[in-house]
Amino acid sequence: MRGARWIDRARLAAALLLAAAAVARGDGAAPFKGLVLWPGEAKAHPELSREISLEFSYLFPSDVVRGFEDGAIRYDWTPLERLLDGMASRGHQAILRFCLAYPGKGATGVPGFVRRSPGYKETFAANPDGDGPTRYPDWSHPDLRAFMLRFAADFAARYDPDPRVAFVEVGFGHWAEYHTCGTPLRPGRNFPSPEFQKAFFRKMADSFRKTPWLVSIDAADSGNSPLAADADILALPFGLFDDSFMHREHDIAQGDGYNERCWRAFGPDRWQRAPSGGEISYYASRDQKDFLSPRGLYGVTFAAAAAKYHVTFMTANDAPGGRHATPATFRDAATACGYRFRLAGREVLEDGRVRIRIRNDGTAPLYHEAHPTLGHAVSPESLKGLLPGATLACDFPPSPPSAPLRITSPKLLPDTEISLDP
Repeated sequence: MRGARWIDRARLAAALLLAAAAVARGDGAAPFKGLVLWPGEAKAHPELSREISLEFSYLFPSDVVRGFEDGAIRYDWTPLERLLDGMASRGHQAILRFCLAYPGKGATGVPGFVRRSPGYKETFAANPDGDGPTRYPDWSHPDLRAFMLRFAADFAARYDPDPRVAFVEVGFGHWAEYHTCGTPLRPGRNFPSPEFQKAFFRKMADSFRKTPWLVSIDAADSGNSPLAADADILALPFGLFDDSFMHREHDIAQGDGYNERCWRAFGPDRWQRAPSGGEISYYASRDQKDFLSPRGLYGVTFAAAAAKYHVTFMTANDAPGGRHATPATFRDAATACGYRFRLAGREVLEDGRVRIRIRNDGTAPLYHEAHPTLGHAVSPESLKGLLPGATLACDFPPSPPSAPLRITSPKLLPDTEISLDP
């Protein structure tokens, strides 16, 4: 009898493996990671759109704020809803970056009711660093500071649990990238003071519990920011984005190494609890178009760079204009990013329970809640934070061989799944 039970358990385990492999392998891109396009390019290149799961957009508060009445900000989220619904219709989630100063735009993203506040006065630069007319928010004004704290909380109250929003990026200065190149930086005037920056990032940490948020690596500059020098702020759960990834002198071994030194300033293990992302360099026109070359850029392949910095996502909007952007190269780049879960073991225990082991063979953890699910049974164990090389074991009640094994998450879009390599 004991031998018969062992054979039954072995057959059940084999059937579970086949069921898991059949269900977990999907045709779509893995969620929460990989290369990123802007909505226009995602629509223009459906062949590449199938190989991505994320789209990027700036979010100017002035686009969704209509005024201030009876002590409350009046919002109209319709423009953002249209944007998010468009991304979701393509099976993609959003990376949104709050932005107030956009060179070339000629106007800030500060809502009108703040700009009309008595004493509020923006500053202007005609063509800083050759990027076009730029207006700077008046960070000396208390109404702007109060608004930004309120906006972060209000946005999170509405969108933190929304599966259409995968990541949020925040910062100050040009493109929210923590610099004002071409314009002298004046903390407390055209750039927020260190005290306000600390208050803002604490508000972000208090408000966002389900959606990871990231800050530019340029915040490592102590002349701009207190982030890298303040132990309490460093303890906050923010990730890092690098908007000149893989440029000619990105790494210390390549020359100036400014970018690598900025990454290091936030600690070598930050990626273990918060995501690494960004954008392929625009320093040279070829960078975005050629980084997918088998030779890489400047002697470094994307796979090597992604592994070194534990990259989860990277925007590559101009890649389709180059000859190396194919569904296969986009797919390979996504594989080089972030988590990669493998079914490492399955066992039917003496009492009939099913033990599943899942290993992370990727280069970074998953930063969203996600739970192994067998049939209708959801494990309380989460894959969030499972480090590369580590394995999660979870037990399920007795289940029929046909019960599908999936990874479920409240932050997944409908009809998408986190795949398991068999």
